[in-house]
Amino acid sequence: MKFKKGDSVKVIIGKDKGKEGKLEKVFPKEGKVLIANVNLYKRHLKARSDTEPSEIITLTKPMAQENVVLVCPKCHKATRIGFKIQKGVKSRICRKCKSEI
Repeated sequence: MKFKKGDSVKVIIGKDKGKEGKLEKVFPKEGKVLIANVNLYKRHLKARSDTEPSEIITLTKPMAQENVVLVCPKCHKATRIGFKIQKGVKSRICRKCKSEI
């Protein structure tokens, strides 16, 4: 997986197209990412007892990694991710400005 926790990403497909945010969590086995304040859904909770009221909560759901693209921290543009191996260390690079991420 090319994304890591804390990366800045932009949504390119879906109802939140154009929104940007930071990755809170990455699910590599499912191929999904969780982005702060993006892909929000409402959930209605029933009251479990007489003293506890029912409520509507807002959840952030994970979305497919194919629907997001990384925003380069140096050139501040949406870019693809490449890899470079130097001295046995694999690092990610920006495809637009060729800088290391």
